[in-house]
Amino acid sequence: MTRADTVDITVYLKEKKELVDRLLDSFLPSSAVPPTILHSAMRYSVLAPGKRLRPILALSAYEYCNGDTTANDCPIYFAMGALEMVHTYSLIHDDLPCMDDDDLRRGMPTCHKKFGEATAVLAGDALHDEAFALLARTGSTQAVMELAEALGTMGMIGGQIADVEAEGHQVTKEDVINIHNRKTGALIRCSVRLGAILADADSDTLTQITRFGEKIGLAFQIIDDVLDVEGDTKRLGKNVGSDSKKKKATYPSAVGIEQARKDANNLIEEAVSVFSEYEDNILVHLARYIGQRNC
Repeated sequence: MTRADTVDITVYLKEKKELVDRLLDSFLPSSAVPPTILHSAMRYSVLAPGKRLRPILALSAYEYCNGDTTANDCPIYFAMGALEMVHTYSLIHDDLPCMDDDDLRRGMPTCHKKFGEATAVLAGDALHDEAFALLARTGSTQAVMELAEALGTMGMIGGQIADVEAEGHQVTKEDVINIHNRKTGALIRCSVRLGAILADADSDTLTQITRFGEKIGLAFQIIDDVLDVEGDTKRLGKNVGSDSKKKKATYPSAVGIEQARKDANNLIEEAVSVFSEYEDNILVHLARYIGQRNC
């Protein structure tokens, strides 16, 4: 397994984010090619400043499992592009007036504010299509199925409808965990699994990576809920306090802010502990970063 004895996570994330941005720029249709308004909206949303966490997690899992990144067409690059495209598609649709009705994303006007609702809907649809076309280039049917299941009614979309249905209702901790595991956690879990699958990891390693992804996926969304209460709009790039205004089902609303912080920290420790004797590898550093993030 690939280890990381001394890692500056800030430098690592910056380098990998630049790689993801280059890949996305090359994979996305040119805004000069018709339909220009649609391609412009897709590029606007995908290339907006983002953490690129999901593709970076996929790459890190791939490298942890000794995947080869020397070839220009290595399969993980296609998976990385696909992950960021489907993540962006979900954000575009999530921001629509019929859903969360947000006007700020990644520090910029949301897609529907910039291009109109109809174009935003179609830009999200097109990114979903482009993502699966990209992932098909890996040659892995298992990878395609993995992403489809993470996005489907048992995954992200199922979590989204559960989130919508829970608005304005009193929810338990278990209710929120169920929503978060599907709406956010499924794609994060899928990200690390795709890295392991495309690196031909053995079944034991895939199980280990899966447990890691499940823990950090839930922790990520709990921290997101906390930041919506305590965060800064400028740093986050989106409006804070909107969950409370819309009476969304959030972890702090179910257990309180202090318990939410404790549970997120515990999940990060559980994620780290899936590796033998807390081995020092890049996935451990990424888990710590997720646990300490403020944006």
